Amino acid sequence: MRMNLKNNIAMAEEEDVYTKDGTVDYRNKPANKKKTGTWKACPYILGNECCERLAYYGMSTNLVYYFKTQLSQETVTASKNQSNWSGTCYVMPLLGAFLADSYLGRYWTIAIFSIIYVCGMTLLTVSASVPGLRPICYEKNKCHSTDSQTAVFFVALYLVALGTGGIKPCVSSYGADQFDDADLIERNYKNSFFNWFYFSINIGALVASSLIVWIQQDISWGWGFGVPAAAMALAVVSFFSGSRLYRYQKPGGSPLTRICQVVVASLRKFHVTLPAEKSLLYETAEAESAIKGSRKLAHTNDLRFFDRAAVKTGSDENRGSINSWKLCTVTQVEEFKSVVKLLPIWATGIIFSTVYNQMSNYFVVQAMSMDTYLGKMKIPEASLSVFDTIAVILWVPVYDRVLVPFVRKFTGHKNGLTQLQRMGTGLVISVFAMVSAALVEVVRLGIVKRHNLYNSKDIPMSVFWQIPQYMIIGCAEVFTFIGQLEFFYDQAPDSMRSLCAALSLTTTALGSYVSSLLVIIVTDISTRNGKMGWLTDNPNYGKLHYFFFLLSVLSVLNFFIFLIVARTYKYKKAINKDDPVPMMANDDDNKLAY
Repeated sequence: MRMNLKNNIAMAEEEDVYTKDGTVDYRNKPANKKKTGTWKACPYILGNECCERLAYYGMSTNLVYYFKTQLSQETVTASKNQSNWSGTCYVMPLLGAFLADSYLGRYWTIAIFSIIYVCGMTLLTVSASVPGLRPICYEKNKCHSTDSQTAVFFVALYLVALGTGGIKPCVSSYGADQFDDADLIERNYKNSFFNWFYFSINIGALVASSLIVWIQQDISWGWGFGVPAAAMALAVVSFFSGSRLYRYQKPGGSPLTRICQVVVASLRKFHVTLPAEKSLLYETAEAESAIKGSRKLAHTNDLRFFDRAAVKTGSDENRGSINSWKLCTVTQVEEFKSVVKLLPIWATGIIFSTVYNQMSNYFVVQAMSMDTYLGKMKIPEASLSVFDTIAVILWVPVYDRVLVPFVRKFTGHKNGLTQLQRMGTGLVISVFAMVSAALVEVVRLGIVKRHNLYNSKDIPMSVFWQIPQYMIIGCAEVFTFIGQLEFFYDQAPDSMRSLCAALSLTTTALGSYVSSLLVIIVTDISTRNGKMGWLTDNPNYGKLHYFFFLLSVLSVLNFFIFLIVARTYKYKKAINKDDPVPMMANDDDNKLAY
């Protein structure tokens, strides 16, 4: 009896040594909790992200300025090119996520696309520094580029977009993979990881928007792109350095195929009556899911039409093997439901991203018609985004260490706010950023009118009046963007986490495209009947404040739509290995609803 008890205790202790979420170590063996993952592995991932973001923002922050001064593009053209490129950077993650979830896994996807990224940054540096490839300048900031020079620059630019497509959807998910979802302590650490992940992003962005922007405008564009290229090479080194400490999630096969199988199987059985008991729906008898690298999901009553895909009919039972195009497991059906339920929340992030896009777009245009001197030192227009970064760096520790414990006392939620409440708070804050930008423009145009400075580039109004709009957006980011990261990771099926991370990133892409579309629509409508229009090459003749007010109105409408959607959302339930009881991704989230 005692021997059996000792054996049971020993077996329990041995089981507790290994993760229960299906992760393995670099030798493809079950991941040992004491030797892999958690905060031991995270410094290498956070270091990679910090350097990669330094490279990205070091190259992208001043892009509109480069288009205008080096490639001689007009304001509207430069704005559209920046928005289109930025949008592509956030669409390409769908490709990277598909490869990561289906075939390569997150580790090798990050590794391969990082190398592509370095190649793009290197070509970008060459295009801005090598005679014959760089634009010909007649004086400072007055340059001309040939079609071939412009083509080389854009090839490099979109090579970077391809590289970032494999990194963006995987790094945050890969970092979160280092914490076992089935371990309560590690799961709580994961909540803090997303805060510090975003913190590391903004440390890189801080260096980019201050030092790198200064190098680009005051030293040379060759060095200005060369330093970010070196930072990206350092990011690759940092990532590979932690290989032995990482936990690896096995790719589960094509998620798009599984989604299509659920739809096809449901349509084939549209005439089948659903059973009253959910236990009659088809699921594998094994403790592990039939989908490699994924836990089972408990059945939900949402979108019940698709439950037909899991109804076993006589024809299914007569066949020796299961055809997934005719019969799916409950877990596969719930995977599909999880993704569909994310879409309304996803859609409400697009307008927020449109607001966020203005920092590298019309905020820079606004700054180019203000006093950019601090004493005798000229401040690069795009470097004002450093205040957005400073706001994030200040708010992340305040949120994690002060706000969460304080709010927890009132809500009883372990994270203070639910993920949806956090995102909604950020949406409200973003409205004030656009109002602030609009009021600054109203004051600036008032000065132009009073002193008849319509043809002057330097209006006697300090560019530092833009600080509040940048700081407010930074505060909104801490709530909405970090909330999005955590929400889409938590609510995604285990084998679709890269895909859902990519889905959340596409809001930024669509935000860029919406920004570009709004510019086209506003320009078309506001220039009718021979009018100057809202958005002109010379902002002194335009009405940029109307554009900012338009975005604030759209943000308010977007928040109310989000409120409706969030109130009806139900958090997913996962079934841990060796644990037959369904576990909420956030146990008390559904109690608090939105």
